[in-house]
Amino acid sequence: MDEQYGTLEIKLAELLEKKKLSKNKLSHRCEMSWSQIDNYCKNEITRLDTFVLCKLCTVLECRIEDLLVFHPYAPKDTPENPEAE
Repeated sequence: MDEQYGTLEIKLAELLEKKKLSKNKLSHRCEMSWSQIDNYCKNEITRLDTFVLCKLCTVLECRIEDLLVFHPYAPKDTPENPEAE
């Protein structure tokens, strides 16, 4: 993935923990496969499905901002990137 445009973080694993909900229960409630939920939890999704995002937000009773975080691109030699060398 070309990170010069920033990255998107999916915070599903954190939301599940906060809501004390298992991947298995979420997969049933959202009518999705467990492996699909697992991929969202691991941030291993390359293309987001808006219908899936709506399902997740509805079942988890959260806002899209609770589920997704955009991290803008920061070149390594800028103050915005604390890992700069």
